[in-house]
Amino acid sequence: QLQASGGGLVQAGGSLRLSCAASGRTFSKYVMGWFRQAPGKEREFVAATSWSGGSTRYGDSVKGRFTISRDNAKSTVYLRMNSLKPEDTAVYYCAAASRYVVVVVITQREYDYWGQGTLVTVSS
Repeated sequence: QLQASGGGLVQAGGSLRLSCAASGRTFSKYVMGWFRQAPGKEREFVAATSWSGGSTRYGDSVKGRFTISRDNAKSTVYLRMNSLKPEDTAVYYCAAASRYVVVVVITQREYDYWGQGTLVTVSS
């Protein structure tokens, strides 16, 4: 089970940190990712990390602003979001790719466990 939290309302230029708490499985051994879905748009890749956190990938629209990290001792993955823009407004989902440990996949079909999502609203 994946539980995302930390969303909320923030002004443009502000920051938020999302958390994804995992339970029930050995998620610390999986590649973990964040995706988002804005109103009226398809869900898109945001960021992902290998099991150790040593390898990460980011979507082009968030590179340099967002940072994904994980604390396997706490079974938690984080998404630090800086310099937020109104176009970052979306429901953010965390997900786990159980077939992958080192290779950081970015396509949704590779992720087989999904959290419920947390809403981030960035006002201009």
